[in-house]
Amino acid sequence: MTDYKPAKITKVQQSESADTLMVLQPYSAMIWNIGYCGLDRNMDFFYDGGQKVRPTKEIVMENLSGIKHFIARHDTFDFFLFQELDIQSKRSYKTNQMLEFKSILTGYIPTFGKNYDVDFVPVPLANPMGNVLSGIVTYTAEKPALSFRYSYPGNFSWPTRLFMLDRCFMINRFPVNNGGEFLLINTHNSAFDDGGFLRKMQVEYLKEILIQEYEAGNYVVVGGDWNQCPPDFMPLYNDQPFDTTDLIFIPHDLMPEGWQWKFDAAVPTNRRVSSAYEKGKTLTTVIDFFLFSPNIIVDSVKTIDLGFMHADHHPVFANFRLKMNK
Repeated sequence: MTDYKPAKITKVQQSESADTLMVLQPYSAMIWNIGYCGLDRNMDFFYDGGQKVRPTKEIVMENLSGIKHFIARHDTFDFFLFQELDIQSKRSYKTNQMLEFKSILTGYIPTFGKNYDVDFVPVPLANPMGNVLSGIVTYTAEKPALSFRYSYPGNFSWPTRLFMLDRCFMINRFPVNNGGEFLLINTHNSAFDDGGFLRKMQVEYLKEILIQEYEAGNYVVVGGDWNQCPPDFMPLYNDQPFDTTDLIFIPHDLMPEGWQWKFDAAVPTNRRVSSAYEKGKTLTTVIDFFLFSPNIIVDSVKTIDLGFMHADHHPVFANFRLKMNK
């Protein structure tokens, strides 16, 4: 058994013919943790207090088909930021979901950040998860100049870290027609860390990079599954119970004035997977959202309520424009 130990920063892609983004032009992005097509509305998961390890192959393929169908209906988006895409894992019956998505997002540029590479996950003992190869994937209609994988600092103690995700974020860099750069960041932060000690360390690390890039005159959008609520979050939905178990908020003073935490408080983005989903009873929360630098105009952010049909997260849409002045 080996421990995947990624470098702190890994160059994923470089292009000499990158596409240039335009100020004031509307852009659109979708974030979605698809739960490796294995956490649909009828699924419960042992690590979240349930009993099951994986659904049947037929259910995984049904979830994959449903998710692909939804994405295909929105294939005019500029950017897609996905989390928990399996490349070759026992839990999803070796489906290469990155290639499956590429088959419908023709012409898009995919960049992959591996965050789960374990030869054999031995739990639960009666029915082990087995091998997992998975990560985050960003698809862009425009070609980035550079793409990097950044490892988040910190990890669980041994031997737990052998079987947990090596958390990371992906940065795609694009030139802008006013001389600046646009940074699109796909993040998937830690879960199951008691007290959120890893999550606190991760957002502090990310903060340093974001401020440095903004002060250099660049535009920044961060989106993904933060595994914690946005600052001072209060749900505006009352038809589903709010999940206060392991409740962690990003500190309201994490980012300087002008930075924009954007989310849809009217629709939950994630459900507790301790049992099958039942609206009105299953605990829900908002942990999937965006962060925009002050030099970006945010026109809208909307969560799409799919009833957690094919995944334990909902997709979130954003529309934005880069301001004229950096």
